[in-house]
Amino acid sequence: MNPRAHELATTMHCSGARPGIEMACLTDVGQQRANNEDSYLYWESEDEDEFRRKGRLAVIADGMGGYEGGQEASRIAVESVRHSYENNFTGNPQATLADAFIAAHQTIQRYALDHPQFHGMGTTCTALAIVDRQLSFAHVGDTRVYLVRSESISRLTRDHSYVGRLVENGIVRSEDAESHPQRHILTAALGSGREIMPDVAEAPIHLQEGDTIVLCTDGLWSLIRAQDLAHTVRMNPPSQACLELVKMALERGGPDNITVLILRISA
Repeated sequence: MNPRAHELATTMHCSGARPGIEMACLTDVGQQRANNEDSYLYWESEDEDEFRRKGRLAVIADGMGGYEGGQEASRIAVESVRHSYENNFTGNPQATLADAFIAAHQTIQRYALDHPQFHGMGTTCTALAIVDRQLSFAHVGDTRVYLVRSESISRLTRDHSYVGRLVENGIVRSEDAESHPQRHILTAALGSGREIMPDVAEAPIHLQEGDTIVLCTDGLWSLIRAQDLAHTVRMNPPSQACLELVKMALERGGPDNITVLILRISA
């Protein structure tokens, strides 16, 4: 295993979660990048009444825009989404997430205007909220959310990318998209374009005990097939699954930053 993964295993920056969920996260700069443009967080309110209303929040982002621009964009995105969700909660997790994405989009654009050296900065972003085992999410870009349930795995997000559009139009097979040479060309990102319309869940998804949700950047999913991801998640507790998945991506070249966040519903 890359020694960075061993080091990060003891310094994963996801705060502890209340009973009802097992949670772990891990990031690695990869084998070919000089800096890590991925950002992520897990949040739940310390106040019990607020926790009952707002539940749990997880966010992951993969920045773009040069050596520091992408790093700043992803950091701003996850912090802005958390701030909006915590402070502007409407009582509807899904609507709050959508509003939070719009606020993050505008915040990144203002930052780029104030810091011309970061012109063109942007980021993917995927955020989910779990309230009373009801899963809501919002999504822009090509970071992904998978749901592993029993022996099956399903992808809850669609890629906002050039190749994703080709798949939707039947031009490229979905199984070929992960290795397509143009898979990194995004068609939507926070901070890019005048307006943003995040994808959201059509309706909250009821989670069952044992369900596992995986959030990851393309540095992971482009190298690991969905079925291999599901097998690793099923066979390991979240912390070990994070290590095993990052290890696999590194062993397969790790050309990009690699980030994974795993949540498992427990009693």
